[in-house]
Amino acid sequence: MRALATWSGAIAGLLLILVGGLIQAAAPLPSADGAWNLTTLPITLQVPALLLTALVCGPRSAILAAVAYLSLGLFQLPVFHGGGGAAYLLDPGFGYLAGFLPAGWLTGKLARQPGMNDLLSLLGASVVGLAVLQLCGIANLLLGALAGRWGPNLGVLLLSYSVAPLLPQLLLCCGVAVAALLLRRLLLVEP
Repeated sequence: MRALATWSGAIAGLLLILVGGLIQAAAPLPSADGAWNLTTLPITLQVPALLLTALVCGPRSAILAAVAYLSLGLFQLPVFHGGGGAAYLLDPGFGYLAGFLPAGWLTGKLARQPGMNDLLSLLGASVVGLAVLQLCGIANLLLGALAGRWGPNLGVLLLSYSVAPLLPQLLLCCGVAVAALLLRRLLLVEP
C-alpha cells in the first residue's frame, strides 16, 4: 500500500511540476485608484508544485517526481524554461533544477516529522526547501564563475536567478503551506 501511495504521489507531483512550469505566477495587488490588479510575478509555479508534492506526498514521491522531471527535460522534451536537452547541464539555471532533488527530499522529510500538522510548521518546511533550492543554484553559479563559464556576469546572474525571484517564491510558500494543510487534512495524511 505504501508503494502505491509513493508512486501515485510521484505521478501527481510530476504532473504538478510540468503544469506549474507552464503557468506564470501572479498576485493580486492594490492599485493607486483602490482597485485590485493581477500582477504577474517573475516566476512560474514549478517550485511551489515541487514543495507542495513534498509536503503532501512525502520525500520519496518528491524525489521520484523531481528525477522524472529532470529526466524528461534532459532527454530533449521542452519542459524546462528554455527548452530541454543535455546542453541544459551547462546552463546557469541548471543548479536550481538540480536543487529540486535535495529540496524535495528535505521538505518531505520535515513534513513527515511529528507535530507537522499546523500552518506555521508547513510554512517553515517549505521555506527550508526553498532555501536548499536557492543554495544549490547559487553554488552552481559560483562554480561556473570559478570555471570561467559566465565571464564577468556573475552578479547579473545572481540577481536574475536568485534575488529577483526570492520574494515571490517566499510569498508562494505561504500559499503552498495553506494548500498542503488543506490537502493533508482532506487526504488524511499523518506526519
